[in-house]
Amino acid sequence: MENYARLMFTQAVQDLQEAEGTKQKFETYYPHRTQQTLSQDDIDFIRQRNSFYIASVNSDGWPYIQHRGGARGFIHVASPTTIACADYHGNQQFISMGNLKTEPRVSLFFMDYLNRRRLKIQGHATLIDAQDADPELLAKLDQSAAPAERVLQIEIVAMDWNCPKYIPLQIPEDAVDQIFGQEIRQLRSENAKLRDEIAKLKAAG
Repeated sequence: MENYARLMFTQAVQDLQEAEGTKQKFETYYPHRTQQTLSQDDIDFIRQRNSFYIASVNSDGWPYIQHRGGARGFIHVASPTTIACADYHGNQQFISMGNLKTEPRVSLFFMDYLNRRRLKIQGHATLIDAQDADPELLAKLDQSAAPAERVLQIEIVAMDWNCPKYIPLQIPEDAVDQIFGQEIRQLRSENAKLRDEIAKLKAAG
């Protein structure tokens, strides 16, 4: 993989960093952050996500951001530098799909709001019809919602972890259920019994 800073810090970006006094810090900091492959921590993080955001660019240069979601594990790590997921029938606007036909470069955000972590990935994306996809890869993708129409495959070019600053703390529904689910279900059951008893008392006068 390439160095994230070398890929993303254009001359205009570096000029702004110079003006703000941060260029030297990044020049010292980023050369040591280059990875050849995803680490096990990166892989575990990606596999635990139930959504991500993907940005593409159309032929006129306009960016477009789309949200992709599914059950945890729907993002498959196909290799140390490749991720993939099943692609389904959407709203039939085909914006991302059309963008990728002229420009395969994409940017992805993987968010962990509970632990306030964010992984950024730059890569080359390909949409492959399910009938043309690698059967072995297709079999490994989560298709619990419906049979995949296509496979979205992304070859990772560069990646970077963001600081947690300004990431809001949000607790996903499955985490709430894991922590409080049993107690909530018990309270609901007790509440239903109390309602029944109150109804019987009212009926008895």
